[in-house]
Amino acid sequence: MMAGGQQPIIILKEGTKREKGRGAQSNNIMAARAISDAVKSTLGPKGMDKMLVDSMGDVVVTNDGATILKEIDVEHPAAKMIVEVAKSQDEECGDGTTTAVILTGELLKYAGDLLDQNIHPTVICGGYKIAAEKAIETLNKLAIPIKAGDKKTLKDIAMTSMASKSASSEKGVLAEVVVDAITDVAEKIGSKTFVDLDNIQIQKKQGGGIANTEIIKGIILDKERVHEGMPKHIKNAKIALVNAALEVKKTEVDARIQIQDPTQLQAFLDEEEGMIRKMVDKVKKSGAKVLICQKGIDDIAQHFLAKAGIYTVRRAKKSDMEKLSKATGAKIVANLDGLTSKDLGHAGNVEEKKIGDDKMTFITDCKNPKAVSILIRGTTEHVIDELERGIHDALSVVKVALEDGKMTAGGGAVATAISMALRDYAPSIGGREQMAIEAFANAIEVVPKTLSENAGLDPIDMMLAVRRAHKKGNKNAGINVLGGKIDDMLKNKVIEPLRVSLQEIQAASEAATMILRIDDVIASKGGGGAPSGGMPPGGMGGMPPGMDGMM
Repeated sequence: MMAGGQQPIIILKEGTKREKGRGAQSNNIMAARAISDAVKSTLGPKGMDKMLVDSMGDVVVTNDGATILKEIDVEHPAAKMIVEVAKSQDEECGDGTTTAVILTGELLKYAGDLLDQNIHPTVICGGYKIAAEKAIETLNKLAIPIKAGDKKTLKDIAMTSMASKSASSEKGVLAEVVVDAITDVAEKIGSKTFVDLDNIQIQKKQGGGIANTEIIKGIILDKERVHEGMPKHIKNAKIALVNAALEVKKTEVDARIQIQDPTQLQAFLDEEEGMIRKMVDKVKKSGAKVLICQKGIDDIAQHFLAKAGIYTVRRAKKSDMEKLSKATGAKIVANLDGLTSKDLGHAGNVEEKKIGDDKMTFITDCKNPKAVSILIRGTTEHVIDELERGIHDALSVVKVALEDGKMTAGGGAVATAISMALRDYAPSIGGREQMAIEAFANAIEVVPKTLSENAGLDPIDMMLAVRRAHKKGNKNAGINVLGGKIDDMLKNKVIEPLRVSLQEIQAASEAATMILRIDDVIASKGGGGAPSGGMPPGGMGGMPPGMDGMM
């Protein structure tokens, strides 16, 4: 306080909000749980979808945890940290985003109960760290190897990933497409397999049904040929990829050309035409029958190319050029002078097809393509967008499964096994950390509980039944939400890659401990002015109106 009429010491700028101690922790835990509750109902094959409408009125209908959290504007700083969990899970594995978020929320909920019993946050964090390590050790023991070239298992993994999405109605067809695409672009380096998802191009076109989705052993360009006089279909095509404009160069500086009489004008135009003719001759000389150009092509050049019978596409995207190079074996040439027959690629078929209202160029039947395309079809725009998200998740999990060669049972089987292992392990640690490890064991059971809830089953009955099955030694017992009973998940072909579960546990435990360690939230007021209605004396109020809620 002030002594003898001294001025008060102001450390923080006026308008700064500060919340300390238990209040800050419970506020953060509430925010995290609100985010987790927002996505909880989407988990599993019986999960529901969310419709998100933005300020412009654009609609997104999705079941994907990462997409839901990306689309909603989250205000609360602790809630933003949970959104990061979903993002990192999406980048690392492509699937399991909802589970990672729910698990984080649940870990914080149980931590809140421990805080109420006056257990220090650092002790809880220490217990969670031990529990996460033990969980990962248990997971690695439960992992089942995937045999090299076992496409059937990879297909089951893709189908498990798509079971909860709207793509589930046609998951058999789509899983075939996904596994084919991944195995086509997989590269072996030494003894390891690597898959770069950038080599799989996804094109969306409205019309047809989901079952019309197909894989193209080559690349689809969302472009038509530049001139009607060009052939529509070329077999055994030699392809040139050029990153240079087929037009007369404009000078860099402003130049004026003065022409005194009409003959000079004609000579000028003839010269221009001659330059363009030379460019087209270079393409012809190389033996190319198809020209894909990243830049512009002049009208005169289009005319000459059409006369030469060369199928030409202009202004192709850089990313498509790179994929074409991998699919056809062509080199991307930056200067036409350097174009030779050695730079050309090969495709069995190049043709222009009309899909829906648009004309597209299909470059297919490539020998051993290292880049492929998936053409997604669906009745409406929203169906296609959600289908694309489902296919992206499936591609990611199959990639991860192929790279790591390990899988685990789904349907809450591993979560139950981990929680039981942790309960057996906790007493050996002793001390207050034991309570935190038991809290972790309770929290991880949120996965089978939520799966049961979303399927309209009784979560307590299902949990007891699952535990009983595990006690009898069936380590792969999980919840069969479609049949409403406990089943062996491996026999039911509900499997997912090991990395998905590993990442879920790491991301959730790290995010939960980070939020738990925060005991002081200092929020500065933008613009420096005091909020309307003035500040309470001393400039240290609670949270501003609207921030004491969740989001």
